Amino acid sequence: MTHQASIATVAREWARLGFTGFGGPQAHVAMLRELCVERRGWIDADEFEHANAACNLLPGPASTQLAIYCALRAGGQWAALIGGLLFIIPGLVMIIALAAISLSSAPADWLRGVGAGAGAAVIGVVLRVGWELSRSSLAPHEGLRRGRAVAYLVVGAISVVAVGPFVVLALIGCGLVELLIRRAETPPLSSFGAPAVIALLLAAAAASTQMQLLWTALKVGALSYGGGFVIVPIMQQDAVGVYRWMTDGQFLNAVALGQITPGPVVQTVAVVGFAAAGLGGALLASLVAFAPSFLFVMAGGGRFLSLRESGDARAFLDGAGPAAVGAIFGALVPLASGLSVSWQWAIAAAATALLFGARLGVVPTLLLAAAAGAVAALLGAPLPALA
Repeated sequence: MTHQASIATVAREWARLGFTGFGGPQAHVAMLRELCVERRGWIDADEFEHANAACNLLPGPASTQLAIYCALRAGGQWAALIGGLLFIIPGLVMIIALAAISLSSAPADWLRGVGAGAGAAVIGVVLRVGWELSRSSLAPHEGLRRGRAVAYLVVGAISVVAVGPFVVLALIGCGLVELLIRRAETPPLSSFGAPAVIALLLAAAAASTQMQLLWTALKVGALSYGGGFVIVPIMQQDAVGVYRWMTDGQFLNAVALGQITPGPVVQTVAVVGFAAAGLGGALLASLVAFAPSFLFVMAGGGRFLSLRESGDARAFLDGAGPAAVGAIFGALVPLASGLSVSWQWAIAAAATALLFGARLGVVPTLLLAAAAGAVAALLGAPLPALA
């Protein structure tokens, strides 16, 4: 590989992306393409599209992995490490600071209203993301393959309610089923079964209570397929249902914080870590959640792009991906339980109408909902309990 950019240039440009990267994965991909393909010419258009497709075949935050890959191509290994960190850190600092305020023992009533309003709007955000992902997930398939994809989606939705914290095993299981079916149809092209087997072994090892936070973060960073919002059901089951680090309302607020701060949605795990073990927990959860992205891209080297050509990898994702989308829909059940006062339901309905009817963006919708919550609190409306 030839590298054209200095580490200082990569540091400056990726820090800018880190501070301005609002809008989720689609916005991040567009910003990276504008920088690396159109403006600087560090990567040609075909390679960028191949890299983006390969990142979407990996577990974890795809836009973060693409940012690391682009930095790698622009400036080499050290540039990839520094660029990736600077893409993540600005939003991470912001969300940890907001977590410290929102999870304090006695936040002001107006601030509680902000969290309750933004949290209520998350219901609409999850519905819109799930709808859009389900359409794109089912569109490439026809006939029996589409039927299986619908079945995997249903399994993912049911598994959130039925098996709770083990939803990640349902995603992996659907991936393995599709992989086995494809291998029966055609000769295997490559070996993709090993990572899934390793994932199952890791799941079995998660019984150690001392590793609770680490295990939650590992699932978020290394075992979540299908986009950033897949982490919502994975984290909620652990943070609220199993380990009780947070209430349902606090978790809704955490998801909202992950949307209104720049950077990848996965940084929401820092709020969960803060709730579990303070600043140290936030940093540990973030380190464990993002480390696999660096390992996948930087250690993959020249083999990274070949992932797109792997029939086994694509087969696995064709099973795990729809199941992950289903899990997003399934998460609506426990998320809705976090709406504890009546005016939150009104905000949730209004946010859903804005997102689907007016096609308003996620960040503006959440900010409007937060403002509505603040007004409700100042007018003396009842607020969700602190714990």
